[in-house]
Amino acid sequence: MDAQKKILVIDDEEDIQKLLKIRLEQEGLIVVTAGDGDSGAKAAESEAPDLILLDIMMPKVDGYSCLKEIRRIQKTKDTPVVMLSGKEEEKVRDLFAFQKISGYIEKPFELDNLVAKIKEILKI
Repeated sequence: MDAQKKILVIDDEEDIQKLLKIRLEQEGLIVVTAGDGDSGAKAAESEAPDLILLDIMMPKVDGYSCLKEIRRIQKTKDTPVVMLSGKEEEKVRDLFAFQKISGYIEKPFELDNLVAKIKEILKI
């Protein structure tokens, strides 16, 4: 994979952050992590990632609110976002309909499937 591609992982579970960071770095990707929606939106603006993995269920600022903020930021308004959650919700399907997200992965997920989805979206 192209070492220049940067992924932002926004998830309140540190174990998920660490797991994804290790696995995606093995694929040659640069990985930045954030533990909540507020710091995630700030990281999205400062890091300008090529793709964002965004958990839905987080304390304080949830994934939906974070996504709205990410879409307001000029640098990330068109950045592909893959939502992660323990269960598919009606709102997730609505986001697909409006093409605001590029994918949805249900937790617990298979790492290989997630990596394949990232490669597909980034065309690598």
